[in-house]
Amino acid sequence: MKSMNTMKHWACAALAAAAFASGAASTVAAGAAAPAVAAEARVQVTFQHPQNFSEEREFGQQDRWLHKDYLETLKNYLVRRATPMLAPGQRLQVTITDIKLAGAYEPWRGPEWGYVRMMRDMYPPRIDLSFVLTDGTGKVLREGTRKLRDLSYLSSGASMPGDTDSLRYDKALLDRWLRGGPLHL
Repeated sequence: MKSMNTMKHWACAALAAAAFASGAASTVAAGAAAPAVAAEARVQVTFQHPQNFSEEREFGQQDRWLHKDYLETLKNYLVRRATPMLAPGQRLQVTITDIKLAGAYEPWRGPEWGYVRMMRDMYPPRIDLSFVLTDGTGKVLREGTRKLRDLSYLSSGASMPGDTDSLRYDKALLDRWLRGGPLHL
């Protein structure tokens, strides 16, 4: 009888410890997610009619076949890169109106090349956007539209040997735009 009570006691203690650990884990997970949510609240990125983007019109079929979601990747990258440059209370709203990724598919090379993006000078990355930078009170500090281009993207130094990020040139375009800081967007 005594050993049965001891077993029940240890079983209850084990269940309590497991419940506490799972609660602590969810608290840690929620705490880890909080900075990402806060970052996204300070930098908001939207896509205006992405179905009409140059990339979608020209290469939507290949991108869908390759399961490429470049929009979400570029959005997350822009949020991650822009958030640290903002002063406390500042917000940046970016609306991307067109994207043409670096490179192009050249299906005329044959069926085995139809889904390989070729990087050539004649296929530079392009991103068109508008933005509004506000302070903590909502006062507009800076706003405008930008047409980001890099006609010499292949020799710009954006790619390092062994770099396999398929969006490296497009991300470099965003980095160049952000480089001057919020008051020089």
